[in-house]
Amino acid sequence: MTTRQHVIDPADFGTVAVVMGGASAEREISLLSGRAVLAALRRRSVDAVGIDVDDRPLPALQAGRFDRVFNIVHGRGGEDGVLQGVLEALGVPYTGSRVLGSALSMDKLRTKMCWKSAGIPTPAWRILRSDEDVLSCAEALGFPVIVKPALEGSSIGISRANGVDELKIARCDAARYRCDVFAEAWVSGEEYTVAILDEKPLPMIRLETPNIFYDYDAKYCADTTCYHCPCGLTEKMEEQLQVLALNAYRTLDASGWGRVDLFLDAEQQPWLIEANTVPGMTDHSLVPMAAKAAGIDFDELVWRILETSIGNREREAGIGDQNR
Repeated sequence: MTTRQHVIDPADFGTVAVVMGGASAEREISLLSGRAVLAALRRRSVDAVGIDVDDRPLPALQAGRFDRVFNIVHGRGGEDGVLQGVLEALGVPYTGSRVLGSALSMDKLRTKMCWKSAGIPTPAWRILRSDEDVLSCAEALGFPVIVKPALEGSSIGISRANGVDELKIARCDAARYRCDVFAEAWVSGEEYTVAILDEKPLPMIRLETPNIFYDYDAKYCADTTCYHCPCGLTEKMEEQLQVLALNAYRTLDASGWGRVDLFLDAEQQPWLIEANTVPGMTDHSLVPMAAKAAGIDFDELVWRILETSIGNREREAGIGDQNR
């Protein structure tokens, strides 16, 4: 765990590359997030430059002289440890989780394996590689189930299956994203999210949608999605879930900022679903909503995320003042 370094003078950040875009299925959302982040940094007088990268970030990063990177590339190539590894090799500080935390959190299957090993509740699942797996999954989990590609975000490629035939179709649809596919036991209950900033949880948000689940449309397009903050839980229950989410995030070696999604079933049992190390920063995004509820406006939120890029060498050099 690292303690956030407070920066007062925007010049201390040097020139900041806001890296956005990428080549994943979440590219368009990343561009929206990146433009919002870039505008916020410039409003705070940070010397920030927008960089739209594709599936080869190295040439774009080597073309300019940057002191650090604000990474807002969602999905594979930006959220999975690849970009983090490139920046580590270049010696360029960057925001958010390091290589291991990014890689584990991006992989929904490995996330669940880590959580299960740590005793953190997550719904039962089965990997789907063939029609034989479909039949064994149906026997083990029953129906309905939710089918997911392990390496996609923003609910891309996710669908619900209510029977064997639908499960076969859902497996084929998810397999188009060229990664492991798994089915997860369906949890009936309320969905919540816990945003994390400065290694601390922000106020929880309860999500409500008329859609079958909180899918891509509900996240980014629909006006029918409701976000409840305060979330409606008792103070004690909210604190317990915040502690659980933060522990789950740290279990993955994730750090800096992010988000953990979970359900509460009818018996008030929590089930953790996934972690996000580069969440959206659009006008529909959850981290800015939670920050606002905590009294942190968007520009201040972006500034604090940028402060997570201050590394050990910079601390030793005196950049950042923890006693601000």
